[in-house]
Amino acid sequence: MPLILPVKGIHPEFGANCFIAPNATVVGDVQMGADCSVWFNAVIRGDVNSIRIGDAVNIQDAAIIHCTYQRAATVICNRVSIGHQAMVHGCTIEDDVLIGMGAIVMDHAHIHSNAIIAAGAVVLENTVVESGSIYAGCPAKKVKSIDSEQTGRLIQGIASNYKMYSTWFEHPELSKK
Repeated sequence: MPLILPVKGIHPEFGANCFIAPNATVVGDVQMGADCSVWFNAVIRGDVNSIRIGDAVNIQDAAIIHCTYQRAATVICNRVSIGHQAMVHGCTIEDDVLIGMGAIVMDHAHIHSNAIIAAGAVVLENTVVESGSIYAGCPAKKVKSIDSEQTGRLIQGIASNYKMYSTWFEHPELSKK
């Protein structure tokens, strides 16, 4: 069973049809929309500030979502894919974004819609990532623009696939309905 705990009397809330892997952890002030998935060993820790997650978001294996006490909440909008072992901390991620495997997004960064953060990239505090761009490196910098075809194939395609993958695990003890 997933570890789902209140913190200071605040319980996580889930929209319809969310898959939470049996060894995922979701605690505290977390509100998640519909059709989301939280994969194996992922941690969403709303203990020191709020975490707001939109619809059709997938938080892949061993990813960490956290925030900063009295300073930085985390907001993840709709159709966002957070790659394996990525860390998202006290930032804002708009709709239709891909955060690559092992990437780090720090406090007060703002990732605009239709952007990709490459695998292993480090988005420093207060960085603003342009819509329709790929950012890579440490620190992450814009490396190229992407068009709507690439956005649909890469970003929306991955989000759709993870929504499908989560249906493969439809067991009452694993899903929050």
